[in-house]
Amino acid sequence: MKGIVSEKTKLRHKVFTEVARFAYEGGGPGVLDELPYRIVTGKEDPFRDSIFLERAIAGERVRVAMGMSLRPINEHAPTSKGVDESMIAEKYYEPPLIDIIRFACNSCPDNRVYITDGCQGCLEHPCKEVCPKKCISLNHRHGRAEIDQSACIKCGRCMQACQYSAIIKQERPCVKACGLGAIGEDEFGHAMIDQEKCVSCGMCLNSCPFAAIVDKGQIYQTIQALKSDTPVYAIVAPAIAGQFGKALTDTRMKSAFGKLGFEDVFEVAIGADLCTIEEAEHFVKEVPEKLPFMCTSCCPAWSIMAKKEFPEYADTVSMALTPMVLTARLVKKQHPDCKIAFIGPCLSKKHEASRHTVKSYVDFVLTFEELAGMFEAKNVDFSEIEEGEPLRKASSDGFGFAVSGGVAQAVVNQVKRIDPDLEMKTVRAEGLAECVKMMKKAANGEYNGYLLEGMACPGGCIAGAGTMLPLNKAAYSVSVAMKEAPVQNAAGSRYADLLPALEHIQEELKKDKENN
Repeated sequence: MKGIVSEKTKLRHKVFTEVARFAYEGGGPGVLDELPYRIVTGKEDPFRDSIFLERAIAGERVRVAMGMSLRPINEHAPTSKGVDESMIAEKYYEPPLIDIIRFACNSCPDNRVYITDGCQGCLEHPCKEVCPKKCISLNHRHGRAEIDQSACIKCGRCMQACQYSAIIKQERPCVKACGLGAIGEDEFGHAMIDQEKCVSCGMCLNSCPFAAIVDKGQIYQTIQALKSDTPVYAIVAPAIAGQFGKALTDTRMKSAFGKLGFEDVFEVAIGADLCTIEEAEHFVKEVPEKLPFMCTSCCPAWSIMAKKEFPEYADTVSMALTPMVLTARLVKKQHPDCKIAFIGPCLSKKHEASRHTVKSYVDFVLTFEELAGMFEAKNVDFSEIEEGEPLRKASSDGFGFAVSGGVAQAVVNQVKRIDPDLEMKTVRAEGLAECVKMMKKAANGEYNGYLLEGMACPGGCIAGAGTMLPLNKAAYSVSVAMKEAPVQNAAGSRYADLLPALEHIQEELKKDKENN
């Protein structure tokens, strides 16, 4: 669960830190093979029965953090096998981005109504009486009721009838979290991802209590670029507010990134301001004359889902470039020979950055979790950093992109400036299951003339799989950033007049977007 410092979050942090330390300090495949022993030292009691299994799993986590694929389950190769291909700064993700370490999977029961030890074996046994399939019996020897799972239809009537709340419904956390039904299982009961359905939102990764679901990273590749002569610029998503505690203030951000080796850092809220202006103009021009409704474009998992599941409405997804791409393009226009690392909350941004035209502008994508490992590896103490130039210069609406409803509100505010008499209607959905429902209603004509905002993560970007704060604290931190913004709306942003400078590359990127 987000915001709880658990054994799962500690383990992920160890992996990211050790990979970052390996990248900064250098070393060959032999050093990489030692990392599982640094992560699982043997000094603490192992979680599983075998420390050897723990280290094997840690080795798989190291591999994916390095951008490599998982080893075949029956292969006993070293952690470093194939590492030469990943030890270069130009390494991009190879599919699948998100995968499951099968021997780390607990084969959790799914969709099971289960009678717990809380059952008192009462005389009334209402659970048995209300069961429409008569699949509940009383085991007098054990003093509790039992369910014949082969006959149970999971209606839940027994759960409602039990006065002891002794009957529960168990669902696999990853299956429950996936809004697209992309999680199945293999012949051994291990969870498996249907990569054709998956849109890389990372909600399954977020939900797995065993940390068996992993995503590929570019920590090593980013650090190799930082150690080279090529300047590397960081562009950070608005959701960074509060992620690293109170000590990493807005005025310490540039210096903190400098300690990692970055040339400079820019706020992606710049691109959010430009995206707002583009989407508002598109909406006014195209809805409802050309399009029945328009969908926001900034969440790649949502836009990929909308195009996959509703291909006949693919053209309703706004052609506005995402804030990440717009910001990266602006930075590369100023610094043509640089490399760009996007730092954000989102796993699906890794997928977006792997597209042919986008990777011309975004060279690396790191999550806040991965960035935390880099700070740890370099022993960066935020409290010792002197205050400097503030990073925050974009509009309040631009920062609001990080929370559910923020994108739609920003566009509404901009449309009011374009056409004060236009009464703009919006609707939003959080989580892909709800996004699918919203699109179905739109397809049925219920949202004609509307702007549809979709967010794959419940709560918005601040709840992304790569974040570290609980939702309420993240939302509060973003609200503070919005209040401290120098201007309220995108039209008043100091970056608003930069949009025409990008027109010559818009068509190329939009054609690529149409095909993805």
